[in-house]
Parts: sequence; structure tokens; C-alpha cells
Amino acid sequence: MRYIDVLWKHEFKEEPIRLVSEIGLDDFETRKLEFFPDGSVGFAFEATESPNTRLGIDIVPPLDEINSQEEFEGVSISKEQFELLWQKYVPSIS
Repeated sequence: MRYIDVLWKHEFKEEPIRLVSEIGLDDFETRKLEFFPDGSVGFAFEATESPNTRLGIDIVPPLDEINSQEEFEGVSISKEQFELLWQKYVPSIS
């Protein structure tokens, strides 16, 4: 697994400004958090998703490729950092 935290610099009010992803060995997202300009946070994983957030359908490129695009600024984060965010923003689902 790898974990990334990417800022998306844009002016679209309905699009997220921060994307935090857990990425599997196959380079597809397994869990995702999206932070929106209004302060809301969306989430997605295999079992469920919030109304405005979905797992990507394409492989997630390496960070250097993501960062080669001017509007993105991404960093690697640890599994522990991801889990803290996940626990904070995703409701317990029974």
C-alpha cells in the first residue's frame, strides 16, 4: 500500500481541494477522502461512498507524475497518518 495527500489548486466550488488516498499494490485506490472548499469531507471505499466521492477508475500515477501538473501538489504520507484522518472523517459503518 501507499498513501498520498494531494492539494488540488483550482477555483471550482464543487470540486475537492484536497485528495487523500490509500492505493493498493495494483495502483488503484482502495480508500479515499476528499476535502471540499465548504469544509465538508467525502469518503469512498469498496463497501460504500458518500454522495460526492467515488474511488477512481484509473490507476493512480506516481507522485512525480502528479506533481508535474501545475495544479497539483502531493506528498507521501504514512499509513498511520492516513488512518488518523480516516478515523476522524469516516463514520463507523456496521
